[in-house]
Amino acid sequence: MRKLIPLFIFLLSVLGAQAQKRVTISGTITAGAKAEGVESATILVGNTGAVSNRNGYYSISLPKGNYQIRFSAVGLQATSVQVSLKADTVINIALQADDKSLDEVTIFANSNRRSLESPQMGVEKLSVKQMNKIPVFMGERDVLKTIQLLPGIKSAGDGNSGLYVRGGAADQNLILLDDAPIYNASHVFGFFSTFNSDAIKDLAVYKGGMPAQYGGRLSSVIDVKMNDGDNRDFHVAGGIGLISSRLNVEGPLQKGRSSFLVSGRRTYVDAFLRLSGDSSINRNTIYFYDINAKITYDLGKKDKLYFSLYNGSDRLGITNNFIVNWGNTASTLRWSHNYSNRLFANTSLIYSNYDYNIQVQQGVNDVNLFSQIRDFNIKHELQWYLYPDHELRIGVNAIHHTVRPGEVTASDRSSYNNTILQRRYSWENAAYISDNWKISNKLNLNYGARLTAFSILGAGDFFNINSAGQVIDTLSYSGGQVVKTYLNLEPRLAASYQLNSQSSVKLSYARNVQNLHLISNSTTATPTDKWIASTNIVKPEIADQFSLGYYRDLSAGKYELTLETYYKNMQNQIDYRDGADVLNGQNNIESQLLFGKGRAYGLEMQLKKQTGPITGWISYTLSKTEKQINGINNNQWYDARQDRTHEIAVVGMYQISPKWQLSASWTYYTGNAVSFPSGKYTVNDRVYFYYTERNGYRMPAYHRLDIGATKKLKQTKKYSSELTLSLYNAYGRENPYTIEFETADNDPNRTVVNQTTLFRFVPSVAYNFKF
Repeated sequence: MRKLIPLFIFLLSVLGAQAQKRVTISGTITAGAKAEGVESATILVGNTGAVSNRNGYYSISLPKGNYQIRFSAVGLQATSVQVSLKADTVINIALQADDKSLDEVTIFANSNRRSLESPQMGVEKLSVKQMNKIPVFMGERDVLKTIQLLPGIKSAGDGNSGLYVRGGAADQNLILLDDAPIYNASHVFGFFSTFNSDAIKDLAVYKGGMPAQYGGRLSSVIDVKMNDGDNRDFHVAGGIGLISSRLNVEGPLQKGRSSFLVSGRRTYVDAFLRLSGDSSINRNTIYFYDINAKITYDLGKKDKLYFSLYNGSDRLGITNNFIVNWGNTASTLRWSHNYSNRLFANTSLIYSNYDYNIQVQQGVNDVNLFSQIRDFNIKHELQWYLYPDHELRIGVNAIHHTVRPGEVTASDRSSYNNTILQRRYSWENAAYISDNWKISNKLNLNYGARLTAFSILGAGDFFNINSAGQVIDTLSYSGGQVVKTYLNLEPRLAASYQLNSQSSVKLSYARNVQNLHLISNSTTATPTDKWIASTNIVKPEIADQFSLGYYRDLSAGKYELTLETYYKNMQNQIDYRDGADVLNGQNNIESQLLFGKGRAYGLEMQLKKQTGPITGWISYTLSKTEKQINGINNNQWYDARQDRTHEIAVVGMYQISPKWQLSASWTYYTGNAVSFPSGKYTVNDRVYFYYTERNGYRMPAYHRLDIGATKKLKQTKKYSSELTLSLYNAYGRENPYTIEFETADNDPNRTVVNQTTLFRFVPSVAYNFKF
């Protein structure tokens, strides 16, 4: 490694010397009147191109001469500029909305040239404006519900939070809101996401070969960006639905230099419950709220400051006997600075907190359960447009984690004992570097590496545990003392080769490491699942993913075909022991866990129609996900809970007229793998169910049709309004939420199977406005 470093520095110096012979065009691309930076805008000069970063900044170095530069972005009118390049030049561009193209393009339309050339695999980028055509649930447009219609991204099911991406578990997705991690991105047990569409600008989903700047999760990154706010004019937007309403206000603090945005949303089911004359109903509570806020300030030509804040909370209460609260708080302070026209920097201070609290009051048996995960994070990143064919990204970040896995406290008169799983503290540090290299007009390469160091810190007791789960030794550490450090190198490589102007092939390899783990022993994911950090016993999870893809534009870009296949090898996978007791009266959870390996592989296909009055796509995923852990399933491979063989999504949008649009989506997937009893036996007149295989059975197949319609009521330069109608689960499929086995009350030899279904025929209507 020491021999490679001087060589790498020499190569950089050679490239830097060549760059000095050229001059640079740089600037910022913004979106029309709001002057928000446009990420992933394309800048094309002949056969040379570049893409703007998250702030809309771009840079291209070229020999002196005369050029025509074309600037374009999804949903915005392209524009061209003629320039005589003699010295470094700054060109700032404001692209205007292209209303016509928005009516004709699917929500995932992107620059076809860019998608064919880019070495990045398994990535989808979309804006909130482009999601407005998808049928909504309860009048709420939802970014996470939309991406579940993509191949390789699976819903955890009705009433479940989380996503399954390429065989990964729900905790193996890194969900970011303006760089702050969101540990539970759902409201009402997964029926709504934490992302209010009024406050969101765009998002990117990486499900294969994620870039080196992302880390900490095995399966995917969902990178969500908030709106910056308008620094020139005030705007108000909102919506009124059957169970929730929302309001968004934005405008300048100092015209042309600074802006603010405040967006709020709340459900009011609890208000309807209070109208009931039945005391058993009007004493119940169910609601959620979330608030987004952002301030943007121009400090000068080279500096910009951003502060964003999110707070959201859910409350579910059954009278005063059972109350559940959970929620997220996240904030980011980011300073962007241009050191030169080819060197750009972002420095961020990030805070994130997720917790839940359960209160149970049963006479003298009053019990309170609390869990929390809290992060403090600092991140610094440089983007260096070193040469027209090389874009370097170099960064470091450090995160301090505090994890409280679970604390059960009971009243003095309660029959329950207090159980407190120890708090765990850790430092997660990383450094990364990547280079986007355009080798030729046909061959593009992105390569890099991420080095992570996860240090487990005291104070606390740490254990050695034998194969039976018994503690055989205890070591005590004082506050701040380093218990153990896991050091891992994560190489990343992606390449694309353009076969012709209509098609390309891509391949990628990525290693990812995860040190925070979500532990669940239920058949459904819930807010009360436990986060734990790596310890001396719980090792970091590691995944190596290989991907290969073929991409083709058909009929002059009217259609787009995508085929991707992947294989993922996973180490240090975690599962509960058979008969695990989570709250076992001990101060550790490691004694209830076992560790082994996993594998996931599959094929993803998608065909999109991108133009015309009828647009949409069909996606299909064929996949397999398995684990092999000694001590479970007789040490044999078994299906992971998120394993699904088949998944299909069909999405269609029909623009009937300028005022009316219809939409529909149909989804189907194989039922999740579950552990059902294989038999039962009786001991001392008590019936016990007998389990043989782990996840050896299947839930029934899931399928659902959603339909929607949108009518534009009024459209002027200063005011617009629309009415959205939708029907969730249009043919009333009784998809199971849970299936439980019970012994019949009047016959102990007979078993009763009870299925719970959450929703059938859910209509909704919402009125949306903006001025």
